[in-house]
Amino acid sequence: MKSFDTSSLWRISEFRRARSEGRLDLAHGADRPTLLSTTLLGDLRRLQAEGANGDVLEVLAACVRNHEAALLYLEQGAFVWPVTVFPREALYHSPRDAADFAADFAMSRLRLVMADPPLVRPPSSVLRERVASPERYRPLTGLLWTVAMEGPRATLLTEISGRAAYRFVASNAQQLPPLKGALGSAVARLHRESASLAEIARWPGMSVERASRVLNALYLCGALLVSRAHPAARSEPSGWRGLLGRRKS
Repeated sequence: MKSFDTSSLWRISEFRRARSEGRLDLAHGADRPTLLSTTLLGDLRRLQAEGANGDVLEVLAACVRNHEAALLYLEQGAFVWPVTVFPREALYHSPRDAADFAADFAMSRLRLVMADPPLVRPPSSVLRERVASPERYRPLTGLLWTVAMEGPRATLLTEISGRAAYRFVASNAQQLPPLKGALGSAVARLHRESASLAEIARWPGMSVERASRVLNALYLCGALLVSRAHPAARSEPSGWRGLLGRRKS
């Protein structure tokens, strides 16, 4: 099998050196924004205050929630993977497809190093400067789904946690990957009925972690309805976040 091509990724040592020397900023060009939007910066500062600024999924959720583009430098082992998200256009720009990256690297070790304004513009931009090659733009759902299902976060995103019931919204699911086995059955059942996290975790082939991951993925892809007042709404299983934390240590 052909080895994964890392030529378009940063070596972490070179990235840190370029960052400390200011070469990342010097290479960006004069027409690039120098700051992220105020709303996105506010969310990122909140995550930093909560100690979650390295949480890739929470940062992606902040970009999606605010409909704000950002260049995310994601560290995995010896490499830094640059990914630019464009929530308004439902695209991301990357030298590598998220699924291909996940096949060769442990996504469970992925963490955010830093977030910057985008270096490139989306393909729809009337300003053609900094619009990249078309093959490097991909549907955003692919990135969101892969990071939610295979990334380091095993618990519900903050904005959908707590007492709630969840339901799958099929009308927004055109770009989701094929869902098979227990995962496909669980999502099909969520299309028919609302259920709490605790209930979904008891379905065949599911667990609290797997249910949390698929709910996060569906939510980020715009295919999840979260209800706090539904009769099926329940609080998260008691103590499960602490249990997951102990298992990781």
